[in-house]
Amino acid sequence: MTTRGLLIGRFQPFHNGHARLVREIVDAVDELVFGIGSAGDSHTITNPFTAGERIMMATKSIESMPVDTTVYTVPIEDLNRNAVWVSHVESISPRFDIAYSNNPLVIQLFTEAGVEVRQTPMFDRDVLKGTEIRRRMIEGSDWQSKVPDAVCEIVDEIDGIERIQRLSR
Repeated sequence: MTTRGLLIGRFQPFHNGHARLVREIVDAVDELVFGIGSAGDSHTITNPFTAGERIMMATKSIESMPVDTTVYTVPIEDLNRNAVWVSHVESISPRFDIAYSNNPLVIQLFTEAGVEVRQTPMFDRDVLKGTEIRRRMIEGSDWQSKVPDAVCEIVDEIDGIERIQRLSR
């Protein structure tokens, strides 16, 4: 039987910590459902990139990694109704056996729904977090070394730095 794991995050943007996390998870599962959370949110300081842009960032980054696992990328819009959120995720995702998260609410909701939840390691969390990378993008300091090359290419292609700097004014 195939073991399939679910990883949900906003990935604003996908960074080297996420890449390491994917490498860890794919060693434990046969297939990975990669959920792009808050898929309906974009063009804000907290969520500057669209779901489509984040799908490109994650897909191209994962494709460049030595990963043999099948990865399904699924955009997941916020439902804002916690009591039915897990069933919402299940209805738009391939079946999964394990949910990976460190978010206390996500852990609680999946646990209450009877889904096995595994917490994940955090890698260099002081700099490998979306808030810090977005801050660096706004200030014009080094963010490129914190993300895979594919993310740099996509941010450049979409004029993402100009976007986030404008949004921060």
